[in-house]
Amino acid sequence: MDYYNHERIRTKLKGLSPVQYRTQASNT
Repeated sequence: MDYYNHERIRTKLKGLSPVQYRTQASNT
């Protein structure tokens, strides 16, 4: 399940890594 979610997040963010995603979320 975790792997699937990560793949979905990556696709949603156009290839952004989980670390970058968290940084973006923190900035919001």
